[in-house]
Amino acid sequence: RAGAARGPLTAGNIARVRGLPGVRVGDRLGPVHDTASDRRHFAAPSLQTLVRAREPGATAASRLHTALLDLADQDPLIHARAMPGGATSVLLYGEVQKEIIAATLVQDYGIEADFEPTRPVLVERPSGVGEAVHEIARFDHTGLWATVGLRVEPTERGAGAVFGYETELGALPRAFHNAIEETVYETLLHGPRGRSVTDCRVVLVRSGFIGPLSTAADFRDITPVVLGEALERAGWRVYEPYHAFELELPPEALAAVTAHLAAAEADIGESVDGATGWLVRGELPARRVHGFEQVLPRLTHGEGVWWSRPCADRPLRAGAAPGA
Repeated sequence: RAGAARGPLTAGNIARVRGLPGVRVGDRLGPVHDTASDRRHFAAPSLQTLVRAREPGATAASRLHTALLDLADQDPLIHARAMPGGATSVLLYGEVQKEIIAATLVQDYGIEADFEPTRPVLVERPSGVGEAVHEIARFDHTGLWATVGLRVEPTERGAGAVFGYETELGALPRAFHNAIEETVYETLLHGPRGRSVTDCRVVLVRSGFIGPLSTAADFRDITPVVLGEALERAGWRVYEPYHAFELELPPEALAAVTAHLAAAEADIGESVDGATGWLVRGELPARRVHGFEQVLPRLTHGEGVWWSRPCADRPLRAGAAPGA
């Protein structure tokens, strides 16, 4: 448009883009590069909530779940899955996103929904090595016709969940191998205690079957049991998400603000005295971000400037209230 500023579009700026039918959130604009270092990804959501239809009944719950799945299909930043009791779990980046989803449900789908208080997404990591085996008995066997032995061991941060073999690939029919591997990943996604298990390697160390009797369903049914026992023997630690923050504030507000940051379990890494005020950097639990943002205008008389982003998670502190 005539008179409009021209030049490259950089982070923090806004532009109107035309001629891109079907473009979705998360799509990349520009040349495609195959190198992993050049790829950009959104950080995983660090918060979650349960959503229920205000109208009682299974029909209303089904309509709500369908609407949330439709929103997730339109926007990859929305993650939804059904939960027992008719609720739908939604992963979030922040409270504003929750408000937008609620308004969209009313405006586009005619559905009024109730959202539970936002909670952090906790994950588990194995703290040691654990192994468990279920074997087909040689005599008088009852139960599932599948031998599965699994070892769980921790890996480096950021590796995610990895599945491997110490058995020969030909020792089982391919369908049985697939059943074990797929079930391992499904089980780790929600974990024995309802939390995702990450940064671990699960190794198939023993396997066996009886030709005319074993089925893939036997391997799918026994694998979560064996994996749960191996994880229990390995031990675990629970981690919660953190946000890195940067805060500009007037000099007279420093004492009050740092006191509230300490109460919010923040770790202040740097405080710089500038010409017009203080610049404070640090990290705090994701569950504390919204509450601090609510009190910041009062503490700084509206002069504070706050910025935060997800960063690496940390072990959940003893006595911390994950739902705070």
